[in-house]
Amino acid sequence: MSRESEADPSGDALLPGALPESLRAELVAFRRDMHMHPELGNQEFRTTAAIKERLERAGLKPRVLAAGTGLVCDIGDASDGTPILAMRADIDALPIPDTKSECSYRSKVPDRAHACGHDVHTTVVLGTGLVLADLHRQGLLPRPVRLVFQPAEEVLPGGAADAIQDGVLEGVGRIIAVHCDPRVDAGLIGLRTGPITSACDRLEIALEGPGGHTARPHLTTDLVTAAARVVTDVPALVGRRVDTRAGLAVTWGRIDCGHAPNVIPQHAELSGTVRCLDIDAWRQAPDLVVAAIDEVANLHRAKSEINYVRGVPPVVNDADVTALLNDAMIARHGEGTVESTEQSLGGEDFSWYLERVPGAMARLGVRHPGERTVRDLHQGDFDADESAIKVGVELFTAAALLDAETRTA
Repeated sequence: MSRESEADPSGDALLPGALPESLRAELVAFRRDMHMHPELGNQEFRTTAAIKERLERAGLKPRVLAAGTGLVCDIGDASDGTPILAMRADIDALPIPDTKSECSYRSKVPDRAHACGHDVHTTVVLGTGLVLADLHRQGLLPRPVRLVFQPAEEVLPGGAADAIQDGVLEGVGRIIAVHCDPRVDAGLIGLRTGPITSACDRLEIALEGPGGHTARPHLTTDLVTAAARVVTDVPALVGRRVDTRAGLAVTWGRIDCGHAPNVIPQHAELSGTVRCLDIDAWRQAPDLVVAAIDEVANLHRAKSEINYVRGVPPVVNDADVTALLNDAMIARHGEGTVESTEQSLGGEDFSWYLERVPGAMARLGVRHPGERTVRDLHQGDFDADESAIKVGVELFTAAALLDAETRTA
């Protein structure tokens, strides 16, 4: 269902809840401060305190989650059982250095960076909360809304599970989120019904052998060769044991093996990820991957110890909630601001919420229009066009208002 009637020909929103310029400037400053002070998962104490202080200053009553980081905050009264629309942001950073050379707000913390856009996500939900709190005071917020500031998204299996256990979904009827997309221009969002991300697990392997001299590899276990064969053969074996349409991919991120050129080592370590587009294949993945590793290691007379860490299932966008985000974006910013997007192999623990309630995640464009160089996620030079903050806030405020019209229960 289209909502063109909610926007005039110039694209200016007729819905209440547009972002005031004074608040836009404050939100940009908040995002930059957060960008300069990144905190890893379950260590987001400064970030939590900053969000809490700003929400309280707006007259709201946020609750810090039991783990000590992250918050939940309701706007409006849901005591009558009215289903709540939840909006989720992730607040943690990555353990990588910020490599932006000319940037006044680059990270001040060594080897820590907001290189996945969580500072933008957080600022969007914070700004949405401030705008909706003002609408609520004016009697213009028809249904209650919940803000969820979740810690530890980057820590498998994700901080969402702890947040759910802490009750953030109690009374929630729907949940929405955004994720920065550096391949989409600021001013646009990407949407997709169904799977939009992939499952992601972590794999850690230790290989053992007696060691020896490189002059006599036939008398021992050639552990370097064994590790190399695990790296190359396991992904190939797995790829032939599951439907290729499932997109099951084993990719390595670390190999540690040996210390001298003439010594065959006794120990090798490998770690990587297992990603999968299909949820049924994801359920089979641990058995398939572990069996393939054991086969290759045994072939080379290496003993293997495997730690398969279950991660997150795919984010599967609900059709009705995806349509809500589509209508909200058109109502606020007009036709041509929503584009279709592909399913990615990235993992996102927002999927745990969607195992419980219907919801959807939109890809928020953060590329400077006209920029050819893509500053990709999880890279030290990642940055976002800050005009995306206004787009995200107005998307969510419109969704909160239209949600009341599209639901009867």
